[in-house]
Amino acid sequence: MAQVPQTFFDALAVRTWCGLALESLGRAREEIDAINVYPVADGDTGTNLYLTVESAVAAVEAVFTAYDVGRPTLADAARAMAHGALIGARGNSGTILAQLLRGMAQVLAGDGETAHTDGSGLRLALRHAADSARQAVAHPVEGTVLTVASAAADAAGGAEGGDCGAVARAAYEGASAALAATPGQLAVLERAGVVDAGGRGLVAVLGALVETFTGEAVPVVVSGAHARVEPEAEECADTPDESGPAFEVIYLLEAEDAAVDRLRERLDGLGDSLVIVGGDGLWNVHVHVDDAGAAVEAGVEAGRPYRIRITHFGAGDVHTTGAERPPRERAQRAVVAVVPGEGLAGLYGEAGATTVLARPGEPPASGELVEAVRRAHAREVVLLPNDAELRHTAAAAAEQARAEGIRVALIPTRSAVQGIAALAVHEPERRFDEDVVSMTSAAGATRYAEVAVAERQSWTMAGICQAGDVLGLVDGDVAVIGTDVTATAETVLDRMLSAGGELVTLVLGDEAPETIAEHLEARVREAYLAVDTVVYRGGRQGALLLIGVE
Repeated sequence: MAQVPQTFFDALAVRTWCGLALESLGRAREEIDAINVYPVADGDTGTNLYLTVESAVAAVEAVFTAYDVGRPTLADAARAMAHGALIGARGNSGTILAQLLRGMAQVLAGDGETAHTDGSGLRLALRHAADSARQAVAHPVEGTVLTVASAAADAAGGAEGGDCGAVARAAYEGASAALAATPGQLAVLERAGVVDAGGRGLVAVLGALVETFTGEAVPVVVSGAHARVEPEAEECADTPDESGPAFEVIYLLEAEDAAVDRLRERLDGLGDSLVIVGGDGLWNVHVHVDDAGAAVEAGVEAGRPYRIRITHFGAGDVHTTGAERPPRERAQRAVVAVVPGEGLAGLYGEAGATTVLARPGEPPASGELVEAVRRAHAREVVLLPNDAELRHTAAAAAEQARAEGIRVALIPTRSAVQGIAALAVHEPERRFDEDVVSMTSAAGATRYAEVAVAERQSWTMAGICQAGDVLGLVDGDVAVIGTDVTATAETVLDRMLSAGGELVTLVLGDEAPETIAEHLEARVREAYLAVDTVVYRGGRQGALLLIGVE
């Protein structure tokens, strides 16, 4: 459904912007990773930006969920966005983006009683964001995300019109022009034939801001950039600069301002790419060093560091603080699957899969998927997201797991019934690539549908539905609007089987009518010869019924 534009910058606009930014970064993540050659060619800028915004989205959603009646103030939502980005910031660009969002939040939340702000407030927020991000970097370099942020603020300041849409569009266009010029400012970008990766990510975030206030998706801007690293630049992109520091060190730090000032001086002498963002007693510290232990010790002297993450450039070794698992031999291969209900979790578990439960309205974050991959304790992992909306989240999780030395294949299953089909042909004894191909083929050959109840009036592919209507969705789109659950399910099943099929899978939710499975099984026996039916209990899975046809 089309995005409804926001007129002012209020709490709902913050929520909408964060969600659209996450979607935009999800689509651009691989492209941004591919052009990541500065400050270190480690190919993870797109993933880091995605994870940073994902944390901001989760924090904003938590604030909205806390309100049973009404909605949070602009200050509440802006502070949550900034805090979420701060604690979830990853990498150099993610840390700078967190400071950009914090700088905006400081202006947007300046008056806690203000319900919204207009274009003039957005101008001020963008300016303060760019300035505060530049101040957070020990040695600012032009041709980076800092240059793009400053250009966005400059363009916003000269925007004609006082509405947020005009200001956001001016900022986006200014950032896009600055991004295209970055190869002329940094020799490493020019040699690789790419624009700055962090700046490309910021342009995606600003594009989401335009869509928030206009309802119009902006075109993907790659002017002056290659969508991927060209062959002559591949060596530069894939091989770390051996003359640079060996480790990236990141941690959250609880400390006073004066202690952080001393920490900046200490870390600046130890390495480079130093960025310290935050305030009010909580900071996110990022630095590249040869002596990782000294960087952590400096944090201990300043306050209480935690969530310490040390990455050895080029080796993919990631070390984090926390309890260690008991040593045990890794299995060769495992399957990790997201499932919508307890019943399916049991079914998948019986088949040997490690499961992540996705409760209605609470999709798992990439961190949960990464932890499940670790919990599977295997050298090779097949990841089944089982939801089209989780595709980017699962891709980011797979990228993190690969950085830890785990071979991960993501099969883009869009429903749990496709996951069941993939799991049915899984054979751990086969070669990994052959197993993945077989599972992908089985999932792709399975059409999927669900029957659910509409929560509100909305436009659909089948017309306008009212709250309480029964919806039949086929391959993700509303195909049938009805009033009776069983009748709607039968119509959906008939449509799916009209194209043929050999096996029907029915997964019943707790609130599905008691007789619906019996009715549908009888319908298949009477009308479709040689088609088998299997029925599973899904539990509290959100949808009343899931249907798969292979």
